[in-house]
Amino acid sequence: MNRLALRYVERYATSRKKLAGYLQRKIREREWQDDAPPAVEELVERFAALGYIDDALYAQSKASSLTRRGYGMRRVSHALYQAGISEADGREAFQISEENKWAAADKFARKRKIGPYAEDQQEAEKCRKQLQAFLRAGHDFDVASRFVFAKPGEEILAED
Repeated sequence: MNRLALRYVERYATSRKKLAGYLQRKIREREWQDDAPPAVEELVERFAALGYIDDALYAQSKASSLTRRGYGMRRVSHALYQAGISEADGREAFQISEENKWAAADKFARKRKIGPYAEDQQEAEKCRKQLQAFLRAGHDFDVASRFVFAKPGEEILAED
């Protein structure tokens, strides 16, 4: 079990919850036959104590990655929740996401050719769908609507 865990953390950036889930899945897949199942939680805690797993660093990395790809704070929050990141470990990650929310929204609009990056003015139905896409990507309604309802080529200034 130790080798499996070590191999996993050397290949992937991970959180405590994700490593524990991986090890539990491997135990099920291999149909563990011993009377006592391996102590997964102890192994995960030992790896965290050794510095192989750092939930705060994982959270910051994940938040930076999602923000660079154009996702908003709610999407980042959901990803960190899924990875089992505590509020304390995720504090700096949320700050990264908040500080870069405008750049993330701009990236999303640019990738999807929405608002100022569109070739021509969109119809109301298309704007509604673009607004929904923005919201699903985790952006605030105010930020999303500023991009979606902007005219092609219009410069949108970040909020202060």
